Amino acid sequence: MGITQISDAKSWEVDVINSDVPVFVDFWAEWCGPCRMVGPVVEELANDYDGKVKFVKVNVDEANELASKYNVFSIPTLILLNKGEIVSQQVGAASKESYKNMIDRALA
Repeated sequence: MGITQISDAKSWEVDVINSDVPVFVDFWAEWCGPCRMVGPVVEELANDYDGKVKFVKVNVDEANELASKYNVFSIPTLILLNKGEIVSQQVGAASKESYKNMIDRALA
């Protein structure tokens, strides 16, 4: 399934808010070192949870209105939404295990 890039509110509404599965959102930017570290981990998770969780990346430089709406002040910020509601959030780079725990709790 891969990772969907979102840069506007319309795509956000369709791909995240109206999703029938939980959505793991990676708020990031090209110039952010920790974001580049987290990127491959998010790709691995997208493969691990294919069909169970949707994975989305939001470049805060291209979609600052979405970042503002979700109070993203530091990146990377990873948010897990289910039925449009935030169920978990992690600010800063973390281990694959911690992201798996976020997701597993939401799926339980």
